Amino acid sequence: MFDIERWQEIFETLSKNKLRTFLTGLSVASGIFILVILLGFSSGIQNGVTSQFEQDATNSISVYTGVTTKEYKGLNPGRRIQLKNEDFNAVVNKYDDNLEYKSAFYTIWGGLVNYQNESGNYRIEGVMPDNQFIENADISQGRFINHSDIIEGKKVAVIGNKVSQDLFKGEHPIGKNLSLYGINFKVIGVFFDPGGERDESKVMMPITTAQKAFNGGNDIRNMSYTVKMSDNFDEAVKLSEQISSGIESDIKETHIIAPDDISAVRVNNTLEEARKIYSLVDTIKAVFWFVGIGTIIAGVVGVGNIMLIIVKERTKEIGIRKALGAEPMSIVGMILQESVFVTMFSGLFGLVAGLALLEFVGPLIESDFIKYPQVDFNTALTTVFVLVFAGAIAGFIPAYRAAKIKPIVALRDE
Repeated sequence: MFDIERWQEIFETLSKNKLRTFLTGLSVASGIFILVILLGFSSGIQNGVTSQFEQDATNSISVYTGVTTKEYKGLNPGRRIQLKNEDFNAVVNKYDDNLEYKSAFYTIWGGLVNYQNESGNYRIEGVMPDNQFIENADISQGRFINHSDIIEGKKVAVIGNKVSQDLFKGEHPIGKNLSLYGINFKVIGVFFDPGGERDESKVMMPITTAQKAFNGGNDIRNMSYTVKMSDNFDEAVKLSEQISSGIESDIKETHIIAPDDISAVRVNNTLEEARKIYSLVDTIKAVFWFVGIGTIIAGVVGVGNIMLIIVKERTKEIGIRKALGAEPMSIVGMILQESVFVTMFSGLFGLVAGLALLEFVGPLIESDFIKYPQVDFNTALTTVFVLVFAGAIAGFIPAYRAAKIKPIVALRDE
């Protein structure tokens, strides 16, 4: 039952020591405020990292080659390793059961592209149909390259949104012809890419067409694959690592490269990198939680100390209450109410202040690795209730001591 006199007494007690009450509440509010900010930024870091991985498939394996740096089997260092169609096909044949998407690439950097009076330098890539899913490309107009385009070597192109904006100036590009080094290609599609303008500054065509049109023979620049995901993330990472290691060994054996030559063949495994990054994010979150909870504990300890002081100051008053017949539980309730009130009010204030700051500052943060810092409201509110419970425990100890005081001893207290 609501006892207005009890609450009037609590407010009167707190108002007598305004500075002490303010500093106690400030320590509790600061704890919640800091925890909310730390949790918000840990969430922002996780969102940023996730968005970086969303630019391409998170379970991809990409293979690149460079120049040998070590002598091996009588061959001098300094050889440039050139991947061939046969290398791509060998990997597909060996690991096909575990691969989801696959594509080889023939690339020309800074190729000159013309449309009527407009021109620009863009990356030209010969690709396979699966590359749409490897790069998470979203077709906004037309279609992507298909197997018929590959088999027949059609002179068709899919352009990035940036290319479309630069060359067509709002004109519908589907069915129009682009000129690449004097060779006409029909535009069959326009794509958006999560990577932004950098990845949308591309002109893609069937790899067979690119190899023929630009005298590439059967050369390829690199190749990418995605591994079929299992429900168990660790198992998927292990499988991805095995395939990556196998591909590297096979290519080094085919091209006669020293097994420990890390410059000649580079295999990037995004799933393995994702595990490392997410593990780091989890560690950061754990550290943030540790710091935030530590700050809250300091505030709760402060509440407990203040309650001890209050009990000491009100010893004679408590003795009089008991002499007049006050039950021990009423004494405990009186002290606990003060403790819970200070903790709850301060905690809610810190919560609101933290959420408001994140709401205001979050949209202003421009970083690739911190995006939309925010805190789940239910989690934050649960933290406040846990704080209130902790405050109740902190107040219970001095309250219990107050209830055990004998009236005659309390009345002698100076």
